[in-house]
Amino acid sequence: MGSAESLLPAAFSDLETYAAKWCLATESERYAARLASPMDEMRAFYHACFARAEAAVAYCNQFPLDQLPEDARHLLQLLQSLVMVSFPVEVWGQARIPESGLASLDRFREPL
Repeated sequence: MGSAESLLPAAFSDLETYAAKWCLATESERYAARLASPMDEMRAFYHACFARAEAAVAYCNQFPLDQLPEDARHLLQLLQSLVMVSFPVEVWGQARIPESGLASLDRFREPL
Protein backbone atom coordinates (compact mmCIF):
# COMPACT_ATOMS: atom_id res chain seq x y z
CA MET A 1 0.00 0.00 0.00
CA GLY A 2 1.16 3.58 -0.69
CA SER A 3 2.16 6.10 1.98
CA ALA A 4 -0.43 8.12 3.92
CA GLU A 5 -0.22 11.05 1.49
CA SER A 6 -0.16 8.96 -1.68
CA LEU A 7 -3.21 7.78 -3.57
CA LEU A 8 -1.55 4.92 -5.46
CA PRO A 9 0.17 1.69 -4.42
CA ALA A 10 3.88 2.20 -3.68
CA ALA A 11 4.86 0.21 -6.78
CA PHE A 12 3.23 2.95 -8.88
CA SER A 13 4.71 5.97 -7.11
CA ASP A 14 6.08 7.15 -10.48
CA LEU A 15 2.46 7.89 -11.49
CA GLU A 16 1.61 9.74 -8.28
CA THR A 17 2.12 13.11 -9.98
CA TYR A 18 -0.99 12.37 -12.08
CA ALA A 19 -3.13 10.88 -9.32
CA ALA A 20 -4.68 14.02 -7.84
CA LYS A 21 -5.97 15.14 -11.24
CA TRP A 22 -6.87 11.83 -12.90
CA CYS A 23 -8.03 9.46 -10.10
CA LEU A 24 -11.68 10.30 -10.63
CA ALA A 25 -14.60 8.12 -9.63
CA THR A 26 -17.02 8.81 -12.47
CA GLU A 27 -16.93 8.96 -16.24
CA SER A 28 -18.44 12.45 -16.11
CA GLU A 29 -15.58 13.67 -13.93
CA ARG A 30 -13.01 12.08 -16.25
CA TYR A 31 -14.65 13.65 -19.31
CA ALA A 32 -14.71 17.08 -17.65
CA ALA A 33 -11.01 16.71 -16.75
CA ARG A 34 -10.27 15.78 -20.37
CA LEU A 35 -12.07 18.85 -21.70
CA ALA A 36 -10.29 21.10 -19.18
CA SER A 37 -6.80 19.75 -19.93
CA PRO A 38 -4.37 21.06 -22.50
CA MET A 39 -3.14 18.48 -25.00
CA ASP A 40 0.46 18.62 -23.72
CA GLU A 41 -0.75 17.60 -20.24
CA MET A 42 -2.88 14.79 -21.65
CA ARG A 43 0.03 13.54 -23.77
CA ALA A 44 2.38 13.48 -20.77
CA PHE A 45 -0.21 11.61 -18.67
CA TYR A 46 -1.01 9.22 -21.51
CA HIS A 47 2.61 8.26 -22.19
CA ALA A 48 3.50 7.84 -18.51
CA CYS A 49 0.40 5.80 -17.69
CA PHE A 50 0.36 3.77 -20.90
CA ALA A 51 3.91 2.59 -20.18
CA ARG A 52 2.69 1.18 -16.85
CA ALA A 53 -0.80 0.05 -17.91
CA GLU A 54 -0.06 -3.67 -18.20
CA ALA A 55 1.53 -3.75 -14.74
CA ALA A 56 -1.34 -1.68 -13.32
CA VAL A 57 -3.95 -4.06 -14.72
CA ALA A 58 -2.02 -7.04 -13.31
CA TYR A 59 -1.87 -5.33 -9.91
CA CYS A 60 -5.62 -4.60 -9.88
CA ASN A 61 -6.41 -8.15 -11.03
CA GLN A 62 -5.02 -9.48 -7.74
CA PHE A 63 -8.25 -8.40 -6.04
CA PRO A 64 -11.95 -9.03 -6.63
CA LEU A 65 -13.40 -5.90 -8.24
CA ASP A 66 -15.80 -5.31 -5.34
CA GLN A 67 -12.98 -5.66 -2.79
CA LEU A 68 -10.28 -3.39 -4.22
CA PRO A 69 -8.16 -1.67 -1.58
CA GLU A 70 -8.42 2.11 -1.83
CA ASP A 71 -5.02 2.54 -3.48
CA ALA A 72 -5.83 -0.13 -6.09
CA ARG A 73 -9.21 1.54 -6.72
CA HIS A 74 -7.35 4.78 -7.42
CA LEU A 75 -5.02 2.92 -9.76
CA LEU A 76 -8.05 1.55 -11.62
CA GLN A 77 -9.45 5.08 -11.87
CA LEU A 78 -6.14 6.22 -13.33
CA LEU A 79 -6.46 3.48 -15.97
CA GLN A 80 -10.01 4.60 -16.71
CA SER A 81 -8.71 8.13 -17.23
CA LEU A 82 -6.05 6.73 -19.55
CA VAL A 83 -8.84 5.31 -21.69
CA MET A 84 -10.62 8.68 -21.57
CA VAL A 85 -7.60 10.52 -23.01
CA SER A 86 -6.54 7.82 -25.47
CA PHE A 87 -8.59 9.00 -28.46
CA PRO A 88 -7.65 12.67 -28.05
CA VAL A 89 -3.97 11.70 -27.88
CA GLU A 90 -3.85 8.85 -30.39
CA VAL A 91 -6.37 10.02 -32.99
CA TRP A 92 -7.88 13.48 -32.76
CA GLY A 93 -5.12 15.73 -31.41
CA GLN A 94 -7.74 17.62 -29.42
CA ALA A 95 -9.89 17.04 -26.35
CA ARG A 96 -13.27 17.21 -28.10
CA ILE A 97 -14.51 14.83 -30.76
CA PRO A 98 -13.89 16.57 -34.09
CA GLU A 99 -16.88 18.18 -35.74
CA SER A 100 -19.14 17.49 -32.77
CA GLY A 101 -19.78 21.14 -31.96
CA LEU A 102 -21.23 21.58 -28.52
CA ALA A 103 -22.89 18.16 -28.49
CA SER A 104 -22.64 16.36 -25.18
CA LEU A 105 -23.85 13.20 -23.54
CA ASP A 106 -24.82 13.20 -19.89
CA ARG A 107 -24.75 9.85 -18.14
CA PHE A 108 -27.21 9.57 -15.29
CA ARG A 109 -25.94 6.27 -13.99
CA GLU A 110 -22.41 4.89 -13.95
CA PRO A 111 -21.78 1.37 -15.23
CA LEU A 112 -20.93 -1.17 -12.54
